[in-house]
Amino acid sequence: MADKRPIGVFDSGLGGLTVVKEMIKQLPNEDIVYFGDTGRVPYGTRSVETIRKYTLQDEKFLLNNDVKLIVAACGTVSSVASDTALQLPVPFFEVVSHASKSAVNATKNGKIGVIGTNATVKSEQHKKHILKFMPKSEVITVSCPLFVPLVEEGWYSADDLVVTKTVERYLKPIIDFGADTLILGCTHYPVLSDAITKIMGKDVTLINAGTSTASAVKEYLAKNNLQSEKNSASHKFYVSDKPDSFRYQASILLGKDIDETQVQEVDLSSL
Repeated sequence: MADKRPIGVFDSGLGGLTVVKEMIKQLPNEDIVYFGDTGRVPYGTRSVETIRKYTLQDEKFLLNNDVKLIVAACGTVSSVASDTALQLPVPFFEVVSHASKSAVNATKNGKIGVIGTNATVKSEQHKKHILKFMPKSEVITVSCPLFVPLVEEGWYSADDLVVTKTVERYLKPIIDFGADTLILGCTHYPVLSDAITKIMGKDVTLINAGTSTASAVKEYLAKNNLQSEKNSASHKFYVSDKPDSFRYQASILLGKDIDETQVQEVDLSSL
């Protein structure tokens, strides 16, 4: 039976829009409700307890919008707080396992790099999934805490010296390691893909978790006959801080303009 309810997606800020972009591409008929916790970004530098608290509030907000499933478009949440899904009444999708499987399928030399926030890297969840899928692989993980602020500030051009020098400094261990595949372990990071490729080289495959996760959602909806039968889709965006800057950056990340009526500021303190 078809299900017209929207898909719920949340992230600490703008990065989750890279997942939304892939979902719009693969699921053009599905309504999407997106929540970006722009007032509390980033999550990756916070304690596990705080991340879990924020995650529960984000999930509750989406449930209040009658979503049919929830996507944690956040590497940090997927790494350290995905167990919150156990109490959800709807299916839950995280980005770590899907990205890890894609990396295993892509690597030719068995050397895989993972970059993410402090919390994501410390959790070692990507490494655990990769070794489960490919026990003989070698994995290197590097924390890149400045990447999220760069993206949120709108600094991600491969021609920006500050961006390229920051990327170069973080990725040097991965280059020295000889990885031929690199998981962008935070959904903000695909925005920096051009700069990362400039430093890593075109022979290194970048794994965008958004692409892998959108494919998994598409497969699940088809398998369970939960696709929307609508001929058009609506996309609503909610943020926890002023929406003006979000609209500007979101239009760049999504590749289309967002009308002011599509974005609304909300307060999660009561949840």
